[in-house]
Amino acid sequence: MQRQQQLTEWLSSLNPQQTFTLAPASADASFRRYFRATFTDGTTKVVMDAPPQHEDCKPFLHVGKLFESAGTHVPHIYAQDLEQGFLLLSDLGNATYLQALNTGNARQLYGAATDALIKIQLVSKSDELPPYDEALLRRELNLFPEWYIAKHLGVTLNAKQQAKLEEVFKRILANNLAQPSVYVHRDYHSRNLMLSEPNPGILDFQDAVYGPITYDLASLFKDAYVKWEETEIMDWIIRYWEKARKAGLPVREDFGEFYRDYEMMGVQRHIKVLGIFARLYHRDGKDGYLKDMPLVMDYLRRACERYIDLKPLLNLLMELEPRETQTGYTF
Repeated sequence: MQRQQQLTEWLSSLNPQQTFTLAPASADASFRRYFRATFTDGTTKVVMDAPPQHEDCKPFLHVGKLFESAGTHVPHIYAQDLEQGFLLLSDLGNATYLQALNTGNARQLYGAATDALIKIQLVSKSDELPPYDEALLRRELNLFPEWYIAKHLGVTLNAKQQAKLEEVFKRILANNLAQPSVYVHRDYHSRNLMLSEPNPGILDFQDAVYGPITYDLASLFKDAYVKWEETEIMDWIIRYWEKARKAGLPVREDFGEFYRDYEMMGVQRHIKVLGIFARLYHRDGKDGYLKDMPLVMDYLRRACERYIDLKPLLNLLMELEPRETQTGYTF
């Protein structure tokens, strides 16, 4: 309540002529919260509340500037108070892609999302964002044995299983690190893309890095929160690849090789996501993500079935959770 009082006083000081009402806009997996301020003249803005002892607003401001200069639709910053951890932002609406997507509009909306992604990738420079390097990629992979296997499944891997996992991790990293680097949003999916004008509005980009070109595509089309037929996804990926080549982005000339890169990047992401979802539940008491685990695991298994390099991981997953017993997640 004290934070909200401070936020209200700050907002009042910015707009002494106008009264406003505040309503929760959204929250995420971090300490950040968002409120929608509706002013007496009918306009709305969004206030980010990011307690400075937990959150640093500077990356959000920096990445927002990069993405805005690329010509994409991100929240515009009207005012900031970094000492208190408050930002006043333009309102991108309250309809996420997750809410808006249907079979009738998916091709159009995903087309707009990949167009925006290409704009971001085209302005990439190596010295603006932290590198998505081996240390960071590996740190993310390690969330899986620590939180998903040990904590969520309650399994301690034996030496043979650990060696199997390490072998596959090295193969995944070798592929990821060999890919050309661009700006990577890192959570470019249906919950962070807004139905807006121009489309899409892009949120939650403060963790952006400079890394593998297929990462955001894997976030978008191997989405933990929405599932499409693989034939549809393949069509959308080909469309991205064709547009990216035409724009001069460093995607592979051969689509089969590009698709393999996309799959290997997706595997890295899903291993990480399973670890994060397990951590959110077991450490942070947030059980909302447990229902999304089966889809993420399904993406992971399907990719592992397709590539010989990933077979040891598929075997390990089958040992840990045989298909016939994997009917869901209990908690």
